[in-house]
Amino acid sequence: MSGADDGAGAGGGAAVQREPALRTHELTKRFTPKDRPVVTALDAVSLVAYHGELTALVGPDGAGKTTLLRLAAGLIVPDGGAISVLGVDVAREPQQVQDRIGYMPQRFGLYEDLSVLENLELYADLHGVSAEERAQRYPGLFEMTALGPFRTRLAGQLSGGMKQKLGLACTLVRQPQLLILDEPTVGVDPLSRRELWEIVQHLVEDQGLTVLMSTAYLDEAERCSRTVVLYQGSVLTQGPPGEIAASAAGACFLVTPPAGQSARSVQAQLLDRSDVVDAVPDGGLVRVVTTRAEAAAHPLRGLTAEPAAPRYEDGFMQLLQQRVARERTQLLTIARPLHADTDQLAVRVQGLVKRFGAFVAVDHVDFDVRRGEIFGVLGPNGAGKTTTFRMLCGLLAPSGGELHVAGANVRTAPAAARQRLGYVAQKFSLYGPLTVAENLEFFASAYGLRGQSKRARIAWAMEQFELGDRAAAVSAQLPGGYKQRLAMAAALLHEPEILFLDEPTSGTDPLARRVFWRRITGLAEQGVTIIITTHFMQEAEYCDHVAIMDGGRVLAQGSPAEIRRRGQSSATPEPRMEDAFIAIVEQARAAAARDARAAA
Repeated sequence: MSGADDGAGAGGGAAVQREPALRTHELTKRFTPKDRPVVTALDAVSLVAYHGELTALVGPDGAGKTTLLRLAAGLIVPDGGAISVLGVDVAREPQQVQDRIGYMPQRFGLYEDLSVLENLELYADLHGVSAEERAQRYPGLFEMTALGPFRTRLAGQLSGGMKQKLGLACTLVRQPQLLILDEPTVGVDPLSRRELWEIVQHLVEDQGLTVLMSTAYLDEAERCSRTVVLYQGSVLTQGPPGEIAASAAGACFLVTPPAGQSARSVQAQLLDRSDVVDAVPDGGLVRVVTTRAEAAAHPLRGLTAEPAAPRYEDGFMQLLQQRVARERTQLLTIARPLHADTDQLAVRVQGLVKRFGAFVAVDHVDFDVRRGEIFGVLGPNGAGKTTTFRMLCGLLAPSGGELHVAGANVRTAPAAARQRLGYVAQKFSLYGPLTVAENLEFFASAYGLRGQSKRARIAWAMEQFELGDRAAAVSAQLPGGYKQRLAMAAALLHEPEILFLDEPTSGTDPLARRVFWRRITGLAEQGVTIIITTHFMQEAEYCDHVAIMDGGRVLAQGSPAEIRRRGQSSATPEPRMEDAFIAIVEQARAAAARDARAAA
């Protein structure tokens, strides 16, 4: 699999020579940050992506994925090696390449005060698209993205998924020969992710477009013709997803948790074993990838385990394990464990309402969260999750209903409630110009910590989140994983009883997500109540209970097993959490549409 082979693509078989759409040979790129050592982002990278195929770049944060895409788009210049796109040397003729490609970065530059149509027109003007070409292109773009009914809506008023579709439409306004997408589905909900994927697959399969993308979702990589696995600027392997999945053959198992234990607790125990490469909750069971030696000898002694067919994610984790010295995740320890009676309520929400003028963002929401529980709030973009969070944290006044958090009435005593909770916002919300140490100093003071107590808590945060070597780093310049660590550290300085996490793993890689959840599980075991929103449906399996919201209402709530059962059908007898989520939301929307037609 490794190496820049020129043989057959997704289908394998006999080698067939063909000209790739993109080729790199020992491509090298270095960056020299101010007052810091040189960073080698790409180190002698050789790879290929073929015409008419969908090729994915995958790898942990800092692997070099975005740097490679920016080099392919001619936005930066390599320090060594060669890169050609569509037969053109990018370093010598960047404009010639840019005239033939479409590039959609992670943060696509939409103009939020312009309408959908005005954004399209602006990008058409920038690329010199004629009126005749626009007349031909626009109907297809509006149909493909389902944005036709919203052409006069301001881009700033679109949901996250609709913004991504508009960004894609703007990128396609001039019919590129190669489409480059940098993590196009990060931060969007499962429904929008499915819609975006349908668009991309249509472009490849029906229109023959060549697509090169990076992704944090390994199930997306599994759908591609070819994947390239990067780690610390080097290519670990490349080839069809099936080949990478097959590298874990014989080492994958489904473990049934022993009586009285949750899948989450068993998964946490297994992750600490030296003979286990990976473990994740999966439909009430635990999916485990063992080391090759353990799989060949006696797999998972003492547990009920059944062999499982390998998936791309299993092969990916097996591959990284060969290169990364896996260290035991440092668990968070709190000074005063909260082993409270789990029958006690940490949060009670009754009839919660929030209106913004005539718009009802949260519409009579009810749920309870018990102490020491991990409670997940799931929903499409714009469902009302973040608004609900901000009301629970006392940051936004409700329009109606009752809110009790850690025994305090948030409507009448918001300050008392805030002292007993921590909040990690959806977007990095600390002070970017301040260093890591300065941010911790500020938030410790804001929480009322003084003297020795303050110094002890900052030292705890530095140690627990392994921030010591970054203490003097400016927060805005931290990698995504370190920003997440710092935000978590600041939220836990005052040892809150309840921790609110609003999409904390958005944009993080599979390794970082596993470390994050191992720490969260450890906090819950010490009695901290966790309330979390996420777009990774697999992460809902870590929760004790989940609530699915849409249109400001709770559509379903219960344990992950109960939610999965709601998604059962003849077509999907054993639904995953994502299947159940989509089924529940689509059924509710269809019912609402029928009611609206009946009332009209």
